[in-house]
This record gives sequence, structure tokens and C-alpha cells, in this order.
Amino acid sequence: MDYKHITVAGSGVLGSQIAFQTAYKGFNVSVYDINDEALEKAKERFHQLKPVYQEDLGATKEDVNAAYNRLSFYSDLKQAVEGADLVIEAVPEVVKIKNEFYTSLAKVAPEKTVFASNSSTLLPSQFAEVTGRPEKFLNLHFANEIWKNNTAEVMGHSGTDSKVFEEVLEFAKAIGMVALPLHKEQPGYILNSLLVPFLDAGQQLLVKGVADPETIDKTWMIATGAPKGPFAILDVVGINTPYNLSLAKAKAGDKDAAEVAEYLKTEFLDKGRLGKQNGKGFYDYPNPKFEDPDFLK
Repeated sequence: MDYKHITVAGSGVLGSQIAFQTAYKGFNVSVYDINDEALEKAKERFHQLKPVYQEDLGATKEDVNAAYNRLSFYSDLKQAVEGADLVIEAVPEVVKIKNEFYTSLAKVAPEKTVFASNSSTLLPSQFAEVTGRPEKFLNLHFANEIWKNNTAEVMGHSGTDSKVFEEVLEFAKAIGMVALPLHKEQPGYILNSLLVPFLDAGQQLLVKGVADPETIDKTWMIATGAPKGPFAILDVVGINTPYNLSLAKAKAGDKDAAEVAEYLKTEFLDKGRLGKQNGKGFYDYPNPKFEDPDFLK
């Protein structure tokens, strides 16, 4: 694996984490987003990650400042991918947006560049042709809070070059991930194939009035020994994501999902409760109730 220069396209919650973790592990990283305003928000996210790395990983001030200094910022895609060995795409989970992005990327990226999508719901075969280099395209999916929850699921499509697949597994290890190869395309990979039905079940119990979030979380935590229940996890993911997933299912005719989407919109998003990222979700942060020693009594 001879990757030296990495471009991360999309600097939202996970895109910024991928970029910072990659820079922290010694790679030069170009951060691309659609305009300077988005890049300014990304810089704020990077500055917020510095103390988190110091606390969670024991990184020094010098370590996190060096990581930040390996980042460069671009709103021009051609400049962002100049010399890139690997482009990791973390743009919104919307087929049209991803298609437009890959169409543009194919025109400006060097021939050597491998493209990897961080999509958690869409399959590489959906975009392989539009990339213009199907053999150099696959999915590389990270979990939120990447520096702690250090999984990297690598999933090709039938046309992915096996050498590229192996190189991306090596790259994932080089940035401190546990590399997890998938041998077939699977919507939701391993993690979300397990996690999404679990989170859906929790939301259904709430919306149907069976129990409140704290009781549901408490049940799961006590009975399984898990550190978090479904609503604590939803706060980490951010309420926008389950809302968008429920909305998509609702549009496909799922009435239960429509109820969940409406509930999340009126009770959370409309009230500015976006999850852990802004300190208000199903719980209030810092010091959410589920971390209280008495919570499990």
C-alpha cells in the first residue's frame, strides 16, 4: 500500500472525523467541501476534536496540532484531488448528490486515484459506472466517533480489483482501524444490518407508547450489559439520520416509519434537539442520565 495523499470529500460529522483521524496517523489530507462556509464549520469541528483526542487517546497538544497542520482545505474539487492516492467520499446519503459528485470527480481525479464511499446505506454497484473507474471503486464505511469505535468495513462490488480491495484494507489499518472485509455486497454492511433493526425497534416502542426512552434504554443495558441503549445510540448518531431513514421508508409506504418520522420531526428536530452534537437529544449533555450510577437501579 503506497497511499500518501488522501482527500476526504464532505466535511460533515463523519467526514471531519475521517479527515482528522487520517491526519492524526501521519497522512496529508485535503478536505473538500462545496463552499468556504462549509469549510469554516469543518475547521470548528477539527478544533473541537483536539481536546477529545487528548482525553480519549492520551494524545499530546503537539500530536493534535500536528494532525491539524496536515489538513488543507479546498472548495475547488480539482485542486482538492490533485495528487490524491485515495478519495474518501462522505457527501450526503442522497443518490442524486452522490451521482453528481462522482461525475465531477471522474473528470478531475488523477488516473491512479482510488475512490471509496463512506455510504452506510448505498451499495458500490449503484455508483460503479458513474465513477468511470469501477475497478478502483469500493465502499469504506466508518462508525461515528471513529477514534474510539474504530471499525472500517470494506466492501467492493463484483468489478472491484482485488488488489485495490487489499490496499484499502491496509490503509484502514494504517489509520488505526480494525479492518473488516465483506465478501459480498450487503445493504447496511455488518454494523447497520445489526444496528438499524435494533434502533427501529426502540423507536417503535416509544412511538406506540409502550415505554419512554429511559425505560427502554435501561431494560437493554441491564439485561444485556451493553453500555448504551437505543436512544443513547441515536443521540450519538444524530436525530437527523434516523429521521431521514424513516422518511424514506415512509415515502415507500411504511406507515410505522411515517409515525416515527413525524414524531422525530415535531418532538426533536423542530425543537432544536439534534442529538449529542448540540447537547440536546433524547438526553441532555454533558452528563446524560444514562451515565448516572443510579440509572440502572
